[in-house]
Amino acid sequence: MKLPKNPTQFPENFFWGGAVAANQIEGAYQADGKGLSVADINRFRDDINISEKANTEETLTDIFFAVNDQKGIYPKRSGIDFYHHYQEDLALLAESGMNAFRTSISWARIFPNGDDEKPNEAGLQFYDRLIDEMIKNGMEPLITISHYEMPLNLAITYKGWSNRKLIDFYLRFATTLFKRYQGKVKYWILSNQINLVTFESFNHLGIPKDSVDNLEEAKFQGVHNELVACAQAIKAAKAIDSTYQIGMMNCYSAVYPKSARPEDNLAALKFNQIYEYYFSDVSARGAYPKYMWRYFEENNIKLVLGENDLADLKHTVDFVSFSYYYTRMIGAENLKPEINPKLEANEWGWSYDPIGLRIALNHYYDRYGLPIMITENGMGFYEELGEDKTIKDDYRIDFLRSHIQQMKEAIYDGVALIGYYPWGPIDLVSCSSSEMSKRYGFIYVDLDDYGNGTGQRYKKASFDWYKQVIASNGEIL
Repeated sequence: MKLPKNPTQFPENFFWGGAVAANQIEGAYQADGKGLSVADINRFRDDINISEKANTEETLTDIFFAVNDQKGIYPKRSGIDFYHHYQEDLALLAESGMNAFRTSISWARIFPNGDDEKPNEAGLQFYDRLIDEMIKNGMEPLITISHYEMPLNLAITYKGWSNRKLIDFYLRFATTLFKRYQGKVKYWILSNQINLVTFESFNHLGIPKDSVDNLEEAKFQGVHNELVACAQAIKAAKAIDSTYQIGMMNCYSAVYPKSARPEDNLAALKFNQIYEYYFSDVSARGAYPKYMWRYFEENNIKLVLGENDLADLKHTVDFVSFSYYYTRMIGAENLKPEINPKLEANEWGWSYDPIGLRIALNHYYDRYGLPIMITENGMGFYEELGEDKTIKDDYRIDFLRSHIQQMKEAIYDGVALIGYYPWGPIDLVSCSSSEMSKRYGFIYVDLDDYGNGTGQRYKKASFDWYKQVIASNGEIL
């Protein structure tokens, strides 16, 4: 008997897609009954430097200021007006040969206040049309249920996910979608980058930092409540359609040890457990990892567990997914992750580490043995449209090529990789800094940070390159 051999090529049914989020592209923030979401108060700031633009926490004062502000710039309220241009945008993206597309359904467009008894039919009808258009263009829909689009009322009235009432509100939202899109959507992601409790804490958890006494404890309570809600949603989804494929998603934020010292290796191990694998361990293995009990004890974090919570968590995901942008390192003397100065980085300080993607894929597959999707990957760049109405973005091609090469190596390692969704295949508003000038797309959108421009779409050189990659199923890079 010959030894088995691992595949050296991408599988024939591989998902070559692209990923976006409703709050960063749709705009139309008050159209057809939509309520305000946490993203609608993300203000663009041009009076601070790049490193300070990410606003991870909000106070109630910040929230009410943004709601009533008549002078500030809030780019996510207009996005790229995908709400009114989705047909031509999807048709343009489909020219690349994409056979899959990831987007989210805005919670605030379906349940404007979050605690509404009945969904907003006009919002559902928009996503009826959007999903139908995706299918029409030959794209398998991958739908994220919660992607930084929590109704703002849930943050103000209930203190976001720190309140167990959100479990029922989320389950009502998710169940509405599972019933509505049965037969059209097979693949679902429960929550975007669920482990970003430090970097996107308000956008993700919706907890105003001045509404709770212990913000760290409130965050972990919120994550617990969200994990329970996701597990209950898996149970509900399978009862509606047993063929549904439900996944969880992390942001890959695991760190390398800063040196070969045992102390630095231990620091990296503990950081990775608590801020990376804890979330996927619960969702993929169906139980709390015991290292968290020690962490909670040593940090005096007291979680309130419902009577059936641990039983509910046994409902686990069918696949795991993660976003991958850059890697960092950590040392025992400073437990705050640092960018590796030996790696090349973009203007936002995000380092290039393609081999890190292969490492990430192997770590996840070794740990869970489940199919994997890379649901975000890319790099932002400043770009200007040339006189020929295109952009020769060889730097983007080089970035993506090097990462796809490492994906192929991971497949040869034995990883069951089933899909790749580069982030922002069409330019969109940045999540963390709310700027348009941080561009990821294969398609340029003529809008600046202040909303000025024609809004016209133009293909970049990377568009034709990605089309070639897809046509060759990853063989021509």
